[in-house]
Amino acid sequence: MTKRLTEVARKAGVSEATVSRVLNGRGGVSEATRTAVLTALDVLGYERPTKLRGERARLVGLVLPELQNPIFPALAEVVTGSLAQRGFTPALCARTIGGVSESDYVEMLLDHQVSGVIFAGGSYALADATHEHYRRLTDRGLPVVLVNAGVDELGFPRVSTDDAVAVEQAYGHLRSLGHERIGMVLGPEDHVPSRRKLAAMQRIAGWSDPGECVERSSFSMEGARVAATKLVNRGITGIICASDVLALGAIRAVRRLGRAVPADVSVVGFDDSAFMTCTDPPLTTVRQPIETMGQAAVDLLVTQIEGAGVLADELLFEPELVVRGSTGPARLTTG
Repeated sequence: MTKRLTEVARKAGVSEATVSRVLNGRGGVSEATRTAVLTALDVLGYERPTKLRGERARLVGLVLPELQNPIFPALAEVVTGSLAQRGFTPALCARTIGGVSESDYVEMLLDHQVSGVIFAGGSYALADATHEHYRRLTDRGLPVVLVNAGVDELGFPRVSTDDAVAVEQAYGHLRSLGHERIGMVLGPEDHVPSRRKLAAMQRIAGWSDPGECVERSSFSMEGARVAATKLVNRGITGIICASDVLALGAIRAVRRLGRAVPADVSVVGFDDSAFMTCTDPPLTTVRQPIETMGQAAVDLLVTQIEGAGVLADELLFEPELVVRGSTGPARLTTG
């Protein structure tokens, strides 16, 4: 018990006596100090006293699918900073292969009486995945915000990049460079943002059947390399990818085929994650407005936490094409 008091006091920046007063429900403690002590208790993983368990902590879960893709740490930086400014403590939950599942993280967050949860890139974006753990959040009336497109029936507010505009920008850029054989490397078939990108491409390019112009991949460089190799072998000269990681895999595919980017094949990514200016060549990509989206997600969540109604609508944010060295004029062919 003494060790717990010491750790909580240090974490909250108060005396052990103050911690004791909060845990025993005594007066003489400001609401701000009381909140700091309870949040420290939650963050350190200690159970609250029974009489305090019904109260939600000023703790907010941020659940990410991974941290290897630089776009997710970038989003985490924005969200955690914005939460801290609003007086909330972020709890970062990042999934790893063979590690804790998204469903398990939800249970852990519920056990810690969190005030709300922000998800980015979770199974809500996969139409065929199980969504039962999201319904547990709904049943508890817990505020939730999703970042980027997900299945409609969950009914949570969403903050998304406009996938249709992203494809319009990328396709228009490649067409302006003279590319006529344009293909796409997308995520799995049930990945909702990839579905939106494909639907936009079909509309813009007039594809009645995507056929041999589209390949699917897991969101990995190796998966993208295999997918892009098939496209290049079919004569595709411009490739639009559903993420920067996929774009880097596509560039690797072109080089392994003995060709060059952008002299033979142009590649466009999506995200504009960190270090894309440092690749060889620097990556042309469609930038997600991560800072604006992260702040909007926090605003939506805090509004719910404070008891104001939030419509379960989707806020669409416009991306920006960033032209760098991975795209260039289509190679002229002679008949």
